[in-house]
Amino acid sequence: MPLITFEGIDGCGKSTQIQKLKALLEGTGRKVYLFREPGGTPLSEEIRAILLDSNRTIHPVTEMILFSAARSDLITQQVQPLLQRGEWIILDRFYDSTTAYQGYGREAVRMEELSNLNHLATNGVIPDITFYLRVDRETASKRREGEAADRMEGAGDAFFERVIQGYDQIAEREPDRVTVLDASQPVEKVFDDLMVALKHHYGEID
Repeated sequence: MPLITFEGIDGCGKSTQIQKLKALLEGTGRKVYLFREPGGTPLSEEIRAILLDSNRTIHPVTEMILFSAARSDLITQQVQPLLQRGEWIILDRFYDSTTAYQGYGREAVRMEELSNLNHLATNGVIPDITFYLRVDRETASKRREGEAADRMEGAGDAFFERVIQGYDQIAEREPDRVTVLDASQPVEKVFDDLMVALKHHYGEID
């Protein structure tokens, strides 16, 4: 039941690494299911549109609950049935995003409350391995120059420094699950490091 998640701030290079991994796994004959968060189901995609709408003002607690609602629907409708079949799943963000963004970034609620909400929304599902693509805010911002900013991207540098701190603390607390990748490196070097960690976890991928 392989469940692989990717985390990091926007501009860290998640999408590129996800597509490279998906292509490699599919090249070995594996069927790979990829979902983004929030999203992955009709309801979750509707919630995503609300959450990222730059014209909306959303209270931090409301934001946290909406992210969790989208996650719950994805878990029950897609992820758990696929895991029960033994399928390979890649998630572009999971509950670590809520911890980093809403817990540390927004400072919305106490961590104990957030942990309980994450557990409820995921129905206890935990990734086998999480790749945290670590990059500083300045580098990430330069990579995204010219792109339209959504509501989350408009939160400001201080917010994203807290988010990065949150991700760092998650990785420090759970080193067996979270692999930190230096995402300031060239794309191929990041992917090489990713594959070393993946093979260490699952064995040879062939």
